[in-house]
Amino acid sequence: MALLAAALAAAPGARAAADSGPAAPRSPEGASAVLDGLKTYGQAVLRSGDGSVRQIPAGLYEMRVDGGGMLQTYGVGVTGNAQPQARYTESGWSRSPLAGNREAGRIRWVLEHSYPQLNDLADLAKAAGAGALTAESAAAGTQVAIWRLADGVNVEATDPAAEKLADYLQRAAGQLPEPSASLGLDPGDVSGAVGTRLGPVTVRTGARSVSVIPDAAAVAMGVRVVDAEGQPLTTAVNGSRLYFEVPAGTPDGTASVTVQGATKVPVGRVFTGELPMQAQIVAGSSESAAAATAMAVWPQPPATGVGTTEGAASGTTEDAGAGSTVEAMGTQSAAVPTPSPDEERLATSGSSAATPVIASLAVGLVVLGGLVVLLLRKRPQDEEDEA
Repeated sequence: MALLAAALAAAPGARAAADSGPAAPRSPEGASAVLDGLKTYGQAVLRSGDGSVRQIPAGLYEMRVDGGGMLQTYGVGVTGNAQPQARYTESGWSRSPLAGNREAGRIRWVLEHSYPQLNDLADLAKAAGAGALTAESAAAGTQVAIWRLADGVNVEATDPAAEKLADYLQRAAGQLPEPSASLGLDPGDVSGAVGTRLGPVTVRTGARSVSVIPDAAAVAMGVRVVDAEGQPLTTAVNGSRLYFEVPAGTPDGTASVTVQGATKVPVGRVFTGELPMQAQIVAGSSESAAAATAMAVWPQPPATGVGTTEGAASGTTEDAGAGSTVEAMGTQSAAVPTPSPDEERLATSGSSAATPVIASLAVGLVVLGGLVVLLLRKRPQDEEDEA
């Protein structure tokens, strides 16, 4: 585990936020590495469609994994021109130059059945009818076969034994499925309501055990990473199921969990850099550091308030069953009179059924007021006549 110290410290973890908003970008699944360069190689000749001929190196690269470990890789694209010290991250085929390539499974077959997976060069040469193979010619022949399958290019190894190996691998290659990530979480994003357990998130890895690390902000809010029984998790194995336990009353937000461990990166996993054409595919791996992160998002449940009001009106209590509440709601609904079509029309126009009555009362009041004024004016005059 000491080998992993640097990787564990540097692995990107997701953050939790007290306020709602878009989740932080997920970190790559698996390993990250730096390309050391081409280490074991021969030469090949590339013939382009325009008639040009170019001699290029063909062979095996080495990569240093962040936090410890080494990878042996071949280039995926013949025009990659991979640069030493370039940074790479582990990737699935769908996010690499192999996306949609029907020959991707055959490329993995080549990797599994050639150098360096097969170190007995005499047996490999015998199977290919290649005479004698060196590490350099075996690497060159394997790279040429991969280029042909990945790019469909016209390329040949300059060494006759390497060329025979390339021909043999291309003819014999069968289809193999895409390998799983060295360390991954499935799914990478979960969501749910506050006060519940969000998940599950399943660990996928070849590692014997991995560390489970919730982000600090989530811990500060009381969010825990637990198993199906609600027990906190600090370690996990392949197939373990993780859940985010979000306490009731937690503000809307996000949290993450990062799993970290050491395992061999499966043969056939792709590493991509900033330029897709420089992708590398794994041919061999030592025990290497890997990490993966999953995110959780939770909103507060909507506050309706309808159930409480109706329950109080119908005499329901907190101890009342669901059937009682539904029955009370049904009774209330039945007690509300259904408006007539005329009333609905009046409501739509801004009037009501009482409008004619109000108008009549207003006219009556005006007439009554006029009579009162006339009576008051007439009374003084009558009094003078009597005098």
